[in-house]
Amino acid sequence: MLEVKIPPVGESISEVTISNWLVKNGDYVERDQVLCEMESDKATFELNAEQAGTITIVIEAGTDAAIGDVVCKIDTSAEAPAEAPKAETKKEEPKKEAPKAEPAKAEAPAAKTDSDSYAKGHAGPAAAKLANENGVNLSKVQGTAKGGRITKADVLEALKSGAAQVGDLSLTGTGGSREQEKKKMSNLRKTIAKRLLAAKNETAMLTTFNEVDMGPIMELRTQYKDKFKETHGVGLGFMSFFTKACSIALLEFPAVNGIIEDDSIVFHDYVDMGVAVSTPKGLVVPVIRNAESLTMDGIEKAVVEVATKARDGKLTLEEMTGGTFTLTNGGVFGSLMSTPILNSPQSAILGMHKIQDRPMAINGKVEIRPMMYLALSYDHRVIDGKESVSFLVRVKHLLENPNQLLFGEDPTKLLLGLK
Repeated sequence: MLEVKIPPVGESISEVTISNWLVKNGDYVERDQVLCEMESDKATFELNAEQAGTITIVIEAGTDAAIGDVVCKIDTSAEAPAEAPKAETKKEEPKKEAPKAEPAKAEAPAAKTDSDSYAKGHAGPAAAKLANENGVNLSKVQGTAKGGRITKADVLEALKSGAAQVGDLSLTGTGGSREQEKKKMSNLRKTIAKRLLAAKNETAMLTTFNEVDMGPIMELRTQYKDKFKETHGVGLGFMSFFTKACSIALLEFPAVNGIIEDDSIVFHDYVDMGVAVSTPKGLVVPVIRNAESLTMDGIEKAVVEVATKARDGKLTLEEMTGGTFTLTNGGVFGSLMSTPILNSPQSAILGMHKIQDRPMAINGKVEIRPMMYLALSYDHRVIDGKESVSFLVRVKHLLENPNQLLFGEDPTKLLLGLK
């Protein structure tokens, strides 16, 4: 009997949850067949069969287990079940046509009874108002008017008998469901909660806001999105513009791209961009390495890849660690403004929001422009107010002038050698 144990899945991980068994007790499994899915506080993993045989499950789904625990046993001496013989197909004889029946005469529709009436169980305005004020469940009131309609007198009679009352109106209203469901927090959700609380309590977090006119980027996308997809095989989204703009600004303001390590500040001459992705199991932040060196299509392909892996629970620990800065987009859910929480140990996070048409004063005239609020949350221990505001203004300038994203400055001035 082969014992299958939970293997080490990463540093500092001592416990996992058996989230889902993909086989049943007594099933015959092949070598390398996926047996179950395990969830740690950082990612989801699959457990494969080491040998073929009949399986006996030791730890049920939804149970926590330590690294090294026996999760199931495989009887390697069991023989593979024989395949069921294929049933012989009988040659079908041609069916004899039945004699054509005479068309049936249409039956007259059945007369409607009072029980079929639309009025049955419905209350008039006065009756409905009285029932609502006194917490009467109308489904328990017998209507006496024509067609079974409920009258005010029917409600008063129900009140007198007390049979249709649903209790204290201040607590129960009109008798809606009051059921509760208690679910155990997953390891991933526990870790998210701990990290967010630690970021709130252990950093000097502050948020600065600005707004960006998304018109130039939207016009550029409209003009080139079809050609971009045809050329690169991936859509042209907003995330690549923000990643590019932030990468340029982060190298100009290294404190925003730094982290505190013991009594030192570590600065990075590269950008490992974290992209917050919402999944059914919670928020995860996969990392795009060296984002500053990627082309626009390279960024888009990387975003699609990590987002797909995140939603499928296929991210590895390496793909979720080591970021230097994070982007989070609450705008996809309709958020107009928020204060994102730092993704520790990073020192800053940029929140993107919903694009909304607003009247703006431009060159002395009022114009309707597609505007987006930006929110930069930062650790004041590392980043001063001047740096945070200057960084956000620089990102705003690059987004409103996307032709500067290639070189990080005005191409015309660069051509003429002007500062």
